[in-house]
Amino acid sequence: MFVVTADQRASTSGPDRVPALLARYRTAGAIRGFERTAGDEVEGVFDDPQAVARVAVELAASGEWTVGIGIDDVEQPLPTQTRAGRGPAFVAARAAIEAAKGQRVPLRVHGRSSWCRQAQTAACLLVDLETGRTKAGREAVALVSAGLTQVAAAEKLNITPQAISLRLRSARWDLQRDTEELVVVLLGHSDGDRDHIRAAEGQR
Repeated sequence: MFVVTADQRASTSGPDRVPALLARYRTAGAIRGFERTAGDEVEGVFDDPQAVARVAVELAASGEWTVGIGIDDVEQPLPTQTRAGRGPAFVAARAAIEAAKGQRVPLRVHGRSSWCRQAQTAACLLVDLETGRTKAGREAVALVSAGLTQVAAAEKLNITPQAISLRLRSARWDLQRDTEELVVVLLGHSDGDRDHIRAAEGQR
């Protein structure tokens, strides 16, 4: 199970961004949707690594949120309210969000599985990939990510197909999907490894 905690960056000098986050990710695939827990912090519970990867990377790449992902068990049955949840995954998410604060890439993954470190590295690389783009690169990537061909994207931006190709190359678009898939796979391994960890602990 995944618990995602996000804390607004520079919250004392900016507007409250929690309402916008709650509206944007209301149907983000969580089994317990994001709720404000305290101040400008929110928390959600997920069982889908693909949903976790998308939400966590988007939040961290926005520059507005520090993100912690905790991967472990949660106490069952889960309460209706996210903030009432308990269990090791919530503890891991708290450790992750604290570790992420002040980091250049404000995203950390904590859990008992050795895969968590690899998942964290892949997620941070994806954030770096997305935040390192120019405005023109982000526009080009957004269009082709939405399903437009490069020719159609070029027409929409009123530039040549050669120009859109150069923008995508500069934005390292060729690495996007593979890196996204890598993050999902490693998060899945981090979560799936819990069964082996529990079995090993039971033999002690």
